[in-house]
Amino acid sequence: MKTIGYAAQTAQSRLAPLSFERRALRDNDVAIEILYCGVCHSDLHMARNDWNASTYPVVPGHEIVGKVTAIGAEVSQYQVGEHVAVGCMVDSCQDCDSCHSGEEQYCRNGFTLTYGSPDRIDGSITHGGYSKHIVVREEFVLKVPETLDLARAAPLLCAGITTYSPLRHWGVGPGSRVGVIGMGGLGHMAVKLAVALGAHVTVISTSASKQADAMSLGADAFLVSKDAQAMTEAQSSFDLIIDTVPVKHDLTPYVPLLDLDASLVLVGQLGPVDGTDTSPLVFGRRHISGSLIGGIAETQEMLDFCARMNVLPECEMIRMDQINEAFERMERADVRYRFVIDMASLQASQ
Repeated sequence: MKTIGYAAQTAQSRLAPLSFERRALRDNDVAIEILYCGVCHSDLHMARNDWNASTYPVVPGHEIVGKVTAIGAEVSQYQVGEHVAVGCMVDSCQDCDSCHSGEEQYCRNGFTLTYGSPDRIDGSITHGGYSKHIVVREEFVLKVPETLDLARAAPLLCAGITTYSPLRHWGVGPGSRVGVIGMGGLGHMAVKLAVALGAHVTVISTSASKQADAMSLGADAFLVSKDAQAMTEAQSSFDLIIDTVPVKHDLTPYVPLLDLDASLVLVGQLGPVDGTDTSPLVFGRRHISGSLIGGIAETQEMLDFCARMNVLPECEMIRMDQINEAFERMERADVRYRFVIDMASLQASQ
């Protein structure tokens, strides 16, 4: 299948049009015309090889909403014309204990990323959703509930599940006290989802500039981390803190905010963090943990939950040819709170 997309050819280059081929359908494949694709901070990292793991050309995009255009001979869950979604992974071994328990993101043999990974069968490098079409194994395709707004649903496939999974794993519900560090693409989804789950939600930020936005998203309180007195008064007041900051930062100020046996969960930063004083961990039996997206079943649960509770990201729609400007704005945190590409603009931008 011939298609078109936008790709980075090197770590220094801007994204530009690329013509390439998708694989012919295997028996368990679903072919999808992409309608919308969210823009994730990971896309920027991969395009610029910030994690030293990129294989060029890189066609980013792992927040995909589209329409089924063809199915393989053995596909039973989807029909041509259905609206579907694809997230951060498109395959796993399907044979290990993690896969059998519905946690493909922790596949013992490594899951296949939607872009930038070798295909498990033919070894070709996967290309993502900044393109007109994609072909995905049936088990990694998700159903989009009819009541979800297709134009705003795409960021749920990464930002949504990345924050929903730890909220569910740590049992957040009515009466839970949840803190959210950072108010970007991940942070604003953490706020909305925690509120929808019934928690008392506090946004923790370095300044008060986002307080009005936090409250408009449903947060119950706002805590300025540079206010020493407020931070002291807030000690031992959270059952769970979701840390969405995507760059290296110091965790020390936040650990004392946790109650006994509570956890601070990292979902933003991949890589080193600044040195952390272990005393609050030891004396409060507190935990620092990490969390990586969610399995396919949990992602479907999240989509269904968002449809039922009317939880959607705050989005700014862009054309495909605006992606480089969007990357620059994302670096400046100049987006409230997620870019979504209208893929109908791709043909016109060639």
